[in-house]
Amino acid sequence: MQFYLDGFRGGDPDIRNAAPGRRDRGPFAPLPDEVDVLIAGCGPAGLCLAAQLSQFPDIDTMIVERKPGPIEKGQADGINTRTMEMFQAFGFADKVKRESYWVNQTAFWMPDPGNPAHIKRIGMVQDVADDSSEMPHTLINQARVHELFLDVMRNSPARLEPDYGWAVRDLVVDASSDDHPVNVTLENTGINAGETKTVRARYVVGCDGARSSVRKAIGGELHGDAAHQAWGVMDILANTDFPDVRRKCLVTSANEGNILILPREGGYLFRMYVELDKLNPDERVATRNLTVDHVIDAGNRIMRPYTVDVKKVVWWSIYEIGHRLTDRFDDVSGDGDRNPRVFTAGDACHTHSPKAGQGMNVSMQDTFNLGWKLAHVFQGRADPSLLRSYSAERWVEARRLIDTDHAWARIMSAPPGESRLDGAGMPRFQKHFIENLEFTGGNAVKYDESALVGPPTHQALASGQAIGKRFHSAPVVRVSDAMRMQLGHVAEADGRWRIYAFAGSDADSIPDSTIGRLAEWLERDAASPVRKHTRPDEDIDALIDFRAVFPRTFDAIAYEEMPSLLKPKKGRFGLQDHEKAFCVDHKGAGDIYEMRGIDRDQGCMVVVRPDQYVAHVLPLDAYAALSAFFGGFLLPAG
Repeated sequence: MQFYLDGFRGGDPDIRNAAPGRRDRGPFAPLPDEVDVLIAGCGPAGLCLAAQLSQFPDIDTMIVERKPGPIEKGQADGINTRTMEMFQAFGFADKVKRESYWVNQTAFWMPDPGNPAHIKRIGMVQDVADDSSEMPHTLINQARVHELFLDVMRNSPARLEPDYGWAVRDLVVDASSDDHPVNVTLENTGINAGETKTVRARYVVGCDGARSSVRKAIGGELHGDAAHQAWGVMDILANTDFPDVRRKCLVTSANEGNILILPREGGYLFRMYVELDKLNPDERVATRNLTVDHVIDAGNRIMRPYTVDVKKVVWWSIYEIGHRLTDRFDDVSGDGDRNPRVFTAGDACHTHSPKAGQGMNVSMQDTFNLGWKLAHVFQGRADPSLLRSYSAERWVEARRLIDTDHAWARIMSAPPGESRLDGAGMPRFQKHFIENLEFTGGNAVKYDESALVGPPTHQALASGQAIGKRFHSAPVVRVSDAMRMQLGHVAEADGRWRIYAFAGSDADSIPDSTIGRLAEWLERDAASPVRKHTRPDEDIDALIDFRAVFPRTFDAIAYEEMPSLLKPKKGRFGLQDHEKAFCVDHKGAGDIYEMRGIDRDQGCMVVVRPDQYVAHVLPLDAYAALSAFFGGFLLPAG
């Protein structure tokens, strides 16, 4: 973490200097008449977007929530490894790691062949595959995740806070106008319930759940099916003789159904997803009048011979599995050449079961994809047509999620006689779980070739950094101070692109090496994307952050030979940044060149998007290709 760039200031460095001219957010202050971005819903998707946009005080952001305040408990709890990598960019991954339960092993329980009325452990699997991520799979109360995002917003230059007690009733887009063309009708849900207020916005993002008013206003519909199966979920403080209560467990009984057990943070709390009744095709779960006692009783029947003695139910709910996907993620799908003004994210555009633990994670990844694109457009760095890429990229991933979760939910609910693989001696859900670890970790997302994702022409230069997939971090050492760290952790949720340049075998004399010439070209040549797209009044790394990795250890590198682009002078005082150059780890944590398939002889550039996805892999001397790539979506600096 770097601070003091613009002067020394005591106190918590996470609290940024407040930007001038901020909106009055006092308890009696009126709502604004106009905003740049209006976000509907303070769930994970909405708060992730608000936290990112709050870093740009020149973007006037408003987030509304129908509830009177933040949630306190319940709902989703699983944080996959990809989302933990994103949390690192927001600066609170270490807090989550400290407070959460780490899922290390997943246990599988089936009917005991000798006594089918009882369950028996039949296997155990490492939950996060070795080197799939430097981050753990964690479980933590969703309300705590909300709080961490709210902290980012409060501490940001914008000092952004939600407007609670307001919901989107309707909106209309004036396609003929560019000046705040979205007219949003907000309805008060609090003390003055029913009161309305019209706010004009440049863009609206609906993160307002499966019954989204924003989605309905743009003509979006959820399409899909239901499994007609009732499930109960409860967070409980309880005693049990079940030996794996502090492991993630998938349990299937002979005749009583299935359970998913998820230990929670703190050492005592745990969650149980419990299969309940089958529903008729025309029946909704609410008509069954199921209570938490039904969930507890069903749980004890499924877990025989073990019992669960519930001392306190912290939160519970009854739900029905559904798999639905909207036909549009924005307001222009199939609507000529107009650029989108309204977007949906999270449950507003895709719903599924909680069994694979993807709902909250995918929702946040939706808006992490959108946030930097909105920032680029507002800052004049990209044409508004860039915003079309949000729907193009995220709809495909939502479709994959629905299909995978559809299969997983049915495997979980299949009777034991139908879920074993013929002659394999392994339950189908265990095999499916193992085969889909990359998916459940959130690491299977792969964006197709586009203006934002280059072709795989030079993929062999960095075979372990797949173009279109998230940047896979690995250990490095910072040259200036021998700090051992993860390379991916230099990336913050700040809307900047990264170029990680891996030096080749000619880097003994850095000024005369290929990487030295690349740095010189990037800094000084008029054709360089750094020169073309960075404004004269900005720091040289304000948009494109250039970093270098060398294939030797820190003590064999002459730091004084580093090109000036790797030691840039920045900020109001022109202070030198000494955190741009890295080398291989010297204490056995792993060689990044070997771990990520980097060509040690030729080296390469790995271009990474602001949302941490690999956009391109190029040779170190591919100047024209690099310039053309950035020129395909960035505007020249004014």
